Amino acid sequence: MTRILRCNGSRKSSCGLQSILAAAICLILLAEMGIAQESISTATPASPSAAAGAMQVTTTLPALGSQNPFQGSIPQGKVVPGSIPLTLLDALDHGLKYNLGLFESEQGSASARAVRLQALSRLLPNLAAGVSDTQEQINLAALGFPPHAFPGVPSIIGPFNVFDARANLSAPIIDIGALNSLRASTENTRGAISSYKNARELVVVAVGVAYVQSLSAQARVAAIQAQLDTAQSLFQLATDQNKAGVAPSIDVLRSQVELQSDQQRLVAARNELDKQKLQLARTIGMPTGQEFTLAQEIPYTPAPPLTLEAAIDEALHNRPDYASALSAVRAAELRTRSAHQERWPILRFDGNYGVIGNYPDQSHGTFTAAGSVQVPIFSGGRIRSDIQQSEIALKQRQAEAEDLRGRIEYEVRAAFLDLKAAADQVDVARSTLNLAQQTLAQGQDRFRAGVTNNIEVIQAQESVASANEVLINSTLQFNLAKLALARSLGVAERATKEFLGGKP
Repeated sequence: MTRILRCNGSRKSSCGLQSILAAAICLILLAEMGIAQESISTATPASPSAAAGAMQVTTTLPALGSQNPFQGSIPQGKVVPGSIPLTLLDALDHGLKYNLGLFESEQGSASARAVRLQALSRLLPNLAAGVSDTQEQINLAALGFPPHAFPGVPSIIGPFNVFDARANLSAPIIDIGALNSLRASTENTRGAISSYKNARELVVVAVGVAYVQSLSAQARVAAIQAQLDTAQSLFQLATDQNKAGVAPSIDVLRSQVELQSDQQRLVAARNELDKQKLQLARTIGMPTGQEFTLAQEIPYTPAPPLTLEAAIDEALHNRPDYASALSAVRAAELRTRSAHQERWPILRFDGNYGVIGNYPDQSHGTFTAAGSVQVPIFSGGRIRSDIQQSEIALKQRQAEAEDLRGRIEYEVRAAFLDLKAAADQVDVARSTLNLAQQTLAQGQDRFRAGVTNNIEVIQAQESVASANEVLINSTLQFNLAKLALARSLGVAERATKEFLGGKP
């Protein structure tokens, strides 16, 4: 039995006011959650393309843009006095903890899980309880009863007290549209997890690129320092021979010019090395001002034995950004299905149970149980609009997935071509450097014996310097090509350590 009370000019107690305020706040929060869900669900399908764009920027291997979060970090820890050694493994471990791009991707995954919980809440029962204590006074005339309509009953009734403690239950029984929305949110969550894995791949590539570039800058400093030592020896030889009357002053001047030229190159190379190390520290989140040394030399390990066809199959199977794109397609399909099912009936259950009376000790239990069927008849075109928008989004996600599939195959093929070309360049550069060093040694012997002037020696020095630069750049490109191959295969986190010789 349900007792329905109507009042005119009622005076509610604080419990009643709190219930009203709580209900209003709940409505506001529900509205904000709906807006947030719409915003996130709209942005989520585009994430595979955004991740693919970040991948393209990284794997093309020029310097990353200043706005790329994968080149930033959240510096952690305290500065350790002195200089610490930093290996590739150390840099990767630090980058996977403190890189900004990975942190943002992790927050995106948490946001996708929150959206899924919102979709799940539409299918779960909602249970709420409340207590109210109300003072009421009723005017029967205001309710349409003429005076003296009830003999012996005054037209003004009250004031009297009403106490009500009640639990309300509302639950969907059949809501197919909400079920498919939950499935779509689940797919988006899987896509967000794949996007997080893809972010780890991008961090590994960004750290690997920064570390290898720093190693190349360090090798360049060492090579120029060796050339400077040679130039110093030749300058001293020319000076001694000039004093002995064997060599003219022009030989001394030429040797001095070459010496000072190498000194300028060394200053520039050291400055470039310091800048590369700064960029590496920014990428991995090393504390600002921490001094460190690169604990490895520039690596050169053979390319992995892998055929092109096997590489393409492995890439399509392993690439997390492609898995994220496929999840976005499946989510869009489910949202399209859910939009079509908005026309379907919805079966719900609503009920409550509680006690009501003048006072708590004078209360009696009452309940209400109701089943309802809601059938949309006319929605002003809202359902048709939802269907059209979901179908457009589905076509976009399908096109993006197909484009990414083609881009993956292109990246694998390009990485294979770059790797082969870079390996050949390294072989030629090594042979060229060996020949240039032999030419320099013979030129030094001829000059020392007084057979020729030092023009031949200066030219040989320049040839050695040029060959050294070519070898350093070729080795750098070879390592970058291996990084690009690891990224294109979707195994950068696992393979970079092997490709770059980073295993302990």
